[in-house]
Amino acid sequence: MKKILALILAVLMVVSLAACGTTTTTDADATEKAQLVMGTNAAFPPYEFYDEDGQTIIGIDAEIAKAVADKLDMELTIKDMEFDSLLTAVQSGAVDIVFAGLTVTDERKESVDFSVTYATGIQVIIVKDGSDIASVDDLAGKTIGVQAGTTGDIYCTDEFGQDNVKQFGNGALAVAALQNDQVDCVVIDNEPAKSFVAANDGLKILETEYAVEDYAAAISKDNADLTEKVNAAMEELKADGTIDAILAKYIKAE
Repeated sequence: MKKILALILAVLMVVSLAACGTTTTTDADATEKAQLVMGTNAAFPPYEFYDEDGQTIIGIDAEIAKAVADKLDMELTIKDMEFDSLLTAVQSGAVDIVFAGLTVTDERKESVDFSVTYATGIQVIIVKDGSDIASVDDLAGKTIGVQAGTTGDIYCTDEFGQDNVKQFGNGALAVAALQNDQVDCVVIDNEPAKSFVAANDGLKILETEYAVEDYAAAISKDNADLTEKVNAAMEELKADGTIDAILAKYIKAE
């Protein structure tokens, strides 16, 4: 009888220890990283675009954001949305940060905070071969295609008037309109411009520059703590060459 009781007690002790071990493992597995939700418009290569499978957003901004998230021990989630809704999204808290080839402007500084800058953008003009547009001076009276909400949109609307500017949801749509003679030219950042011209015969980029600008990430003014952490992470990524390497990966030296 004593042997039977001892056996029962031994079995109960093993079960109890196993249960304790299981509980400990579950608690560890339940620990998840904080999320860093990035808003972007994934139609702006090489800064953000979908891979060949059309499932994953890749590009300069996606990789820099991932590097920042890793520095902060956070898990990156990317949301694709219309460009002109991005600042509203970060202000409302729908996303934590915007990486979208976003130009730093005084007007935008009134509604969001910016990180340290990480790239320089150049606004250029795409035309069809044989176009009579040779420089910025020839844009007066022309119909200009732009991506809605971008600095190209802002600059052209201010300089040439709304009647001469057609806004599109993304750069690819603006370029398609150029090919179909709905607009006379497209004003957009140089890097996506090169991608669009390479993918479409009969187009070229004018040598003249429309504007030079700085790119940075946007964060809500109500989230100063995140801005401070992101800036610290980005300064480290600049110092160790990570950001330069990402830029060089997507933007080949000419």
